[in-house]
Amino acid sequence: MDSEIEKNSCQICGKTFITARNRDIHMRIHTGEKPYSCHICGKSFSQDSKNKHMRTHTGDKPYSCEICGKSFNQSSSRNRHTRTHTGEKPYSCDICFKSFSQLGNKEIHLTTHLAEKPHLCEICGKSFSEKGTRNVHMRTHKAEKPYSCNICGKSFSQLGNKDMHVRTHTGEKPYSCKICGKTFSQLSHKYSHMRTHSGDRPYSCDICGKSFTEASSKTLHMRIHTNDKPYSCDICGKLFSQLGYKNKHLRTHTEDKNKKAHKDTHVNSGVYILHGIPG
Repeated sequence: MDSEIEKNSCQICGKTFITARNRDIHMRIHTGEKPYSCHICGKSFSQDSKNKHMRTHTGDKPYSCEICGKSFNQSSSRNRHTRTHTGEKPYSCDICFKSFSQLGNKEIHLTTHLAEKPHLCEICGKSFSEKGTRNVHMRTHKAEKPYSCNICGKSFSQLGNKDMHVRTHTGEKPYSCKICGKTFSQLSHKYSHMRTHSGDRPYSCDICGKSFTEASSKTLHMRIHTNDKPYSCDICGKLFSQLGYKNKHLRTHTEDKNKKAHKDTHVNSGVYILHGIPG
């Protein structure tokens, strides 16, 4: 048996397989061999997944969700979708045990522990765990905003931000809570709302351990510990930990200005009357 396993082992990395066929398929990772090709577009594959690829040409979607009926061209896509209904999260982080519905999301999350940020901004040197995030960041330097609203013309650096903005015009709320039916214009708002039902508080303070339903709430709370005050008054320079506090403070300048204007008007009016009295 040991000799059979040794016989079915990869000569490059040493990984072993039950059958020679599985070993040969694995070897193509190293050799780059892609013996199967699509007769329509010519794309080549390392495994006999031509039939799966052909559905992108034919539009065939043989896998349907048993809950909502939506159809997919791959069973894996159907399975991922089904988890949006069931809430199943089969992939868990080996470090903090946080769970995810998709393997890709778990792998992205792992980079937050490993501090692995291989994608570097060529302008400011800031690094990112994902290439896409780096590319979006690059637009802040170039002031590039390729996506524009077809209603008001406002432009955005990200397609998702444009789509969210358009909903302020249309009033569309495509995301609904599966428990109470409440609808939302943004997916993140739906997820935040869902936690009011589940009681889930995934964001916890690294200093005192207090937990929150939203990352933004945790960020605001952390400033209590760090005394960070990123918002400053444009008039007097006073610093604030929250934008709302700054805006509230700004009204004190406006109110003071209005009071002064009212007082000056009242005084000038009195002088005019006094001068108008005949001698």
